[in-house]
Amino acid sequence: MSISASNPEGEQRVIISLDRQMLDWFGGHGEHLSWPVSTALNGPGEAQDSGCTPRGRHYVRAMVGWGKPEGTVFVARRPTGETWSPELSRHYPQRDWILSRIIWLCGLENGFNRGPGVDSFRRFIYIHGTPDTEPMGKPRSHGCIRMRNRDVIELFDRLVAGTPVIIEPGPRPVNQEQ
Repeated sequence: MSISASNPEGEQRVIISLDRQMLDWFGGHGEHLSWPVSTALNGPGEAQDSGCTPRGRHYVRAMVGWGKPEGTVFVARRPTGETWSPELSRHYPQRDWILSRIIWLCGLENGFNRGPGVDSFRRFIYIHGTPDTEPMGKPRSHGCIRMRNRDVIELFDRLVAGTPVIIEPGPRPVNQEQ
């Protein structure tokens, strides 16, 4: 799937490329920022419990973590009172760290990324922070879109609930305008 980078309405949107492992934010009036991400180790896919990153048209359904310090640890979308550190990581080696901010996605395509067995929202697919020790640009997540903590905070501060998010399997054509 691909979407034109031109934005005549001036509305913001996010495009995540699984092939490039990049997240592009387009604001109104030609604003554009890009950050490296880490998507699912299991690749693209929509099935419940697959550990895959879902593709297609989504929107930002909820945003969690406003004003929390960088590195805040979340479990079940609630801050634990902890701040990530290498020592905390050694104490909980099996934790899938969700840090700093949570941008919770909801699919828009019935039967593909919305509805029974494939629902991105019910699968808890987030854009979220991860320890800076985790590599970006390489698929390593359990289905979510991981970002550096500073990057996810910068993105979070620009978004509003309802922002369109496209997760595409391939690179956008290079001849598109911003």
